[in-house]
Amino acid sequence: MAKHYRMLIGGEWVDGASGSRPIINPANGDTVGEAPQASVEQAEAAAQAARSAFPGWWATPPAERARLLQAVADRLRERQPDLVPLIISETGATAMVGSRMQVAVAIERFERYAKGALRDHSIPLTPSPTATTPLAPGGLIGAMVNRQPVGVVACISPYNFPMVNMAGKIAPALAVGCTVVMKPAPQDPLAVIELAEIMHEAGFPPGVINVITSTAADVPAALTTSRNVDMVSFTGSTGVGERIFEAGGRTMKRLLLELGGKGAALVLDDANMATAVTALSSVWGFHSGQICTAPTRAIVHRSRYDELVSALAAAALRMKVGNPLAPDTVVGPVISAAQRDRIGSYVAAGASQGATVVVDGRDPTLDADLQHGFYVGPTLLADCHPDMTPVQEEIFGPVIVVVPFDDDDEGIAISNGTDFGLYDYVFSQNTERAFRLAKQLRSGNVGINTAQRNHDTPFGGFKMSGIGRDGGDFGMLAYTEMQSIVWPG
Repeated sequence: MAKHYRMLIGGEWVDGASGSRPIINPANGDTVGEAPQASVEQAEAAAQAARSAFPGWWATPPAERARLLQAVADRLRERQPDLVPLIISETGATAMVGSRMQVAVAIERFERYAKGALRDHSIPLTPSPTATTPLAPGGLIGAMVNRQPVGVVACISPYNFPMVNMAGKIAPALAVGCTVVMKPAPQDPLAVIELAEIMHEAGFPPGVINVITSTAADVPAALTTSRNVDMVSFTGSTGVGERIFEAGGRTMKRLLLELGGKGAALVLDDANMATAVTALSSVWGFHSGQICTAPTRAIVHRSRYDELVSALAAAALRMKVGNPLAPDTVVGPVISAAQRDRIGSYVAAGASQGATVVVDGRDPTLDADLQHGFYVGPTLLADCHPDMTPVQEEIFGPVIVVVPFDDDDEGIAISNGTDFGLYDYVFSQNTERAFRLAKQLRSGNVGINTAQRNHDTPFGGFKMSGIGRDGGDFGMLAYTEMQSIVWPG
């Protein structure tokens, strides 16, 4: 709490015009630090600073952009010992998730896009014979697709992986020549301010990177309507994404929206049950289910239904809930009291609609020093049917619902029967069958017999799970505009 956190606007560190507010450790209710509260005017100032810096950054040689991005990765690696505890304190991530999946992955992303900055993404096209028209003489007409940076990008990130998600937005955007305004989630913005400090020290020119923080909705909203912002890259809830989509339409904002998920894990009659249970258990053991790709719906063939429910119940009881710093803790806190209560309301709704609460994590046993934290243990709802509230809506917590099906067509129908389509899964020992069913899922991503990711794939969702794709080279293309250039041969 000794550190005085400020915002970076146009190369200058400034206090929040609306004061500051405490950031709470979700594990114990302690104050981690004070975050500045920006005003709407400061949000617009950050956008204006990024606009002013854009021409110079666009003209910066790719090799220099690459050098600066790699310098950030190098400095993050040096700072990892003090950044990891900060992120654990802000997010409530367990020691394992905090050490392996927070700063470490951010480093990987900066290094990956430092190399990507050197790539030419233009596309040469085959010359086309064209007849003479009233418009122009004919001939062999050459062409290419040039990629230009989209311009100023407002990057709005979620609370579960604050630095990793922000790195996944700003690193590719900066690599292709965009300038950025960072707006981290209000629950845990301090590590992102630290990232801005590292980038400022690395030598990014004034205005190329800016960071503002606030709990007020009108501050990020100002970025979505500002004429100084060309694109909004947002990860978060579908409800907020809808408002950004609507607001951005007035100025034709380019959008990259990675929104909610309700991952279906389709467990077929020939599935390896141990593999399926391991993947499903990640809902509980990986950041307390606070991840949009989680397989939160177990859609299982009726012949394996009882087996899966029993195996999941046994797995849940083996997962220790408690202090995220303890090495044997598997399930830490959720981000806030509001989120804890929201999760509980979904469990109650399921029970009232006929679901059986096989494992109830709403009141976990905790050590005395954790009584002020925000904890929900692994929770398992069985006897669910597809139209139940906790089956249809994203809970974003350690809750799995189990729904039976009788044949492949019904399993696909149930899997596709929500508004979401971000990340689904198929478990079967028949590879041909699994691939065939995977292609029928209305989901941007499908894992077959694994919950692992390939980070070079395009990542994004169908339906209400968003628009656009990031990840790998696709993450760089997302921050560019296609420009066609033609000439006579």
